[in-house]
Amino acid sequence: MPTASLQRPVPLNWAVWIAIILFIPIGLFLFGGGIWLIALGGSWYYGITGAAVLASAFLLWRGSRLGLWVYAAMIVWTVAWSIWEVGFDFWGLLPRIAGPAVLGLWLCLPLVWRKLK
Repeated sequence: MPTASLQRPVPLNWAVWIAIILFIPIGLFLFGGGIWLIALGGSWYYGITGAAVLASAFLLWRGSRLGLWVYAAMIVWTVAWSIWEVGFDFWGLLPRIAGPAVLGLWLCLPLVWRKLK
């Protein structure tokens, strides 16, 4: 009986590897800090966002375009959370949205998504 394998179904190029290498520490930092914040009674945003970034990294490592969609969903709820937290104040929104947006733009490069299945 075949068992599930962690082998990648498609070879990845350097642009996808850069995204994976960036997403893993970012996701671990957000997830770990988010769990700590949840334990203190704070916002669940960081824990959920960290888990999504880690899931996106894993899916990209597997060669799946679903990793792009998970990251896109994370950007949508980041924008919603940011507006809920600070309103439409540009300087309040900038630090909350700029980092995820830059990484999201990287994922939009054809060099990244073209090889994914």
